[in-house]
Amino acid sequence: MMNPFLSICLCFILLLVSPAVFPQSDTTILKSVPYHAPAPPPEWALLQRQLMDALYPAAMEFVEKYTNPDGTLIWRDEWPGMDGSDDGYESFYNFPLYYALGGPVEMDKLSRKLWEGVTRQFTEYGQIVDEFDAGYDWMHHGEAYTNFYFFGLADPTDKKMRERALKFAAMYFDDGTKNSNFDSNLKIIRSPLNGSLGPRMDNTAEDWVTHRPILSNYPLPYEDIPHVTSGKDWNNDEKFAYILEALNERMMKGDVPLNLAATSLMLNAFMYTGDEKYKEWVLDYVASWMERVDENGGIIPDNVGLSGKIGEHMKGNWWGGYYGWKWPHGVRNKLEATTIGASNAYLVSGDDRYLALPNSVIEAISREAKVENGKKLLPHRYDHRGWYDFRPLQAMYPTHIWYMSRKKEDWERVQELLDPEEMKQLTYVKGKGEDRNTATWMGYIDGKVPTYPVDILKATYREMQNRLEKIRNDTSIPDHQDVHHWLNLNPVILEGIVQTMLGAPNHIYHGGLLHTSVRYFDPESERSGIPSNMSALVEQITEAGISLTLVNLHPTETRKVIVQGGMFGEHQIKRVNQIEKYPYQFDTVNHKFFQAEISPGSVVKLEIEMSRFKNPPSYAFPWHGEEIPINEKEYE
Repeated sequence: MMNPFLSICLCFILLLVSPAVFPQSDTTILKSVPYHAPAPPPEWALLQRQLMDALYPAAMEFVEKYTNPDGTLIWRDEWPGMDGSDDGYESFYNFPLYYALGGPVEMDKLSRKLWEGVTRQFTEYGQIVDEFDAGYDWMHHGEAYTNFYFFGLADPTDKKMRERALKFAAMYFDDGTKNSNFDSNLKIIRSPLNGSLGPRMDNTAEDWVTHRPILSNYPLPYEDIPHVTSGKDWNNDEKFAYILEALNERMMKGDVPLNLAATSLMLNAFMYTGDEKYKEWVLDYVASWMERVDENGGIIPDNVGLSGKIGEHMKGNWWGGYYGWKWPHGVRNKLEATTIGASNAYLVSGDDRYLALPNSVIEAISREAKVENGKKLLPHRYDHRGWYDFRPLQAMYPTHIWYMSRKKEDWERVQELLDPEEMKQLTYVKGKGEDRNTATWMGYIDGKVPTYPVDILKATYREMQNRLEKIRNDTSIPDHQDVHHWLNLNPVILEGIVQTMLGAPNHIYHGGLLHTSVRYFDPESERSGIPSNMSALVEQITEAGISLTLVNLHPTETRKVIVQGGMFGEHQIKRVNQIEKYPYQFDTVNHKFFQAEISPGSVVKLEIEMSRFKNPPSYAFPWHGEEIPINEKEYE
C-alpha cells in the first residue's frame, strides 16, 4: 500500500501539471499543500503586517488634504513648460503597487482615480497630449509611468488601462513619417525628448522655463558656450538663449542611452498581450546599444546622430549628449538606463547576455577607480578633461545586476564596490525611489545583519509617521507649492515591504520594472497580494532558489496563499521543501506557482527551488489561464 503522505503529494503533483488545474473561471478545485507549524509569530511578521495595515489610513489622510474629489491636485491654475507631469504621477506612484502587494481593495479604485485626475490636470496645463506626455526625456517619463506599469500588477483585466498600454507603446513604433519617435532601420529613438507629439528636436525658452532654476545647480552642459561661464547663467534670460542654442544644435537630434527606459513601456504592453512585436522591439533596441558599445571600444557613447553615427552632432565626441557622461548627473543615468534595458531584455528572452550592457558601464569606470581612506572611488563624469568626479558607487546599481544574474563574480563585485560599513548596519535614508538602503539589505542576504527585517520595517514605519506629521503641520499655500511638494510627503513607504516580502531590491526609480523573487495572490478573494493576517519573508537568495517564511497571524483561521515565481511568473518553481519541522515535506511543483495552505498561528519555513527566467513574463493571474480576460466594466 502507498504511504498516505506520498499519496497526497502524488495527487498534488498531478493536479499541478494538469492543464485543468487552473481554469479561467474557477479556482476552487485547486488543491493546496497544507502546512502546520504552530509557533509564536516573529517580530518582523508583526511589524510587516502592522505596516501593511497602517499605510491605507496614512494614504487617505494624504489624499484628503492635497487632492480634489475628482482626483486632481489642489494646486495652481496654470503650469508652463514641458516639465511637471511626471511629478504629478510621482506623487502617488506606488499606490497601485501597495494594492497589488495586498493593500485594501479601496486602494485600487483610489489609485486609478488619482491617475486619471493627474492626466486631466496636466492635459489642461499643456504637458500631456492624448493621455501621454507630449515630449520629455525618459528619465522623467520613467518616473511618471512606473505608476502606470503597476496597474498591470494590480488588475490586468482592466480594459481601459490595457488599451492605454497598447496605445502608448504604439507611439514608439516607426510610422514612416518624420514625426515618428523611432527609426526602425537604424534602431534609434530620434530625440532625447519624445512622446505623444513625436521627437522634440527644437526646444523653446518656454519649454525650459520651470526647469531652469533646478539646472542652475548643476555643471554646465558645455564649457564653450559663448558668453556663458556659470551654471547660474541658466537663470539669466540673455545668457540662457546661448545655452538653449547649444542644446538644440548638439543634444536634441538623435538617440541617447536614457531612451533605454522605453523598453519598460514596450514590455508593459507585452505582458498584457504576449504579442511578439513588443518583445522584438525590446531585444532589437537593447542589441543596437550593445553594438554601439562594441563600436566605441567598450564604452557606451552618450549620443548617436540621426544617421546612426556616434558623435554626429557632437564634433565626433562620444560624450556630451543629453543626460550623458558629463551633464547633468553623469554615470548614474548610464547605469540606470542600461540596467533597465538589459533587465527587460533578459526577462523577455531568458538570455543573460544582455547584462553585458550595464556591465560595460561598470567595467569602464572601474578601470579608472582609485582608493582613498579605504573606500573605492569611481569616476562619475567624462569630458575633454578625461575621467573625473570620483565618488563611491551607489549600491543599487551593482546590486541590481547581481540580482538579475546571480553570478558569483557579480556578487564579488558588489562586495568590492560597496561600503562595507553600509553592509553591516542600517542607517536609514529615504531616497526618492526608496532604494538607498540596498547595501544593508545585501548585508542581510549575506548573513551579516540578521536584524535587518525588523530594522527596515521599523525605519519605514517611522518614515511614514514623520511624513504624516509634516502633512498635519503643512500650512503652505497651493499656489506657492513646488511641483515636488506631494512626492516629498507621500506616506506610502514600501521599501521595507518589497525587500522583506518579495526578496528584492526596489525597482530602479527612473522607469525600471519591479523584478522580484516571488509574488503572492489571494485565491479566496481572487485578487493580487498577500491575504490579510499573513506576512512573508525571503531570507536567502541563491542561484538555485530562495528561503521563504510564511506566517499566518490569525489564531483560529487557515489562510491560503498562491506563491508565484517572480513578479511576472517568469521563474519556474521546481520543488518546495519544508524541513524545519518533522514530518518533512518535499513537494514537486514544476509550475510557475503553487498554493500553500497555512494552518492558524503557523510559522512555515520553505526552501523553494527555481529555474529562473524559464517562462514568458505576463501580468496574468493564476486563474486567468494563457490569455488575460478583458473586463469591459469601467472602474467607477
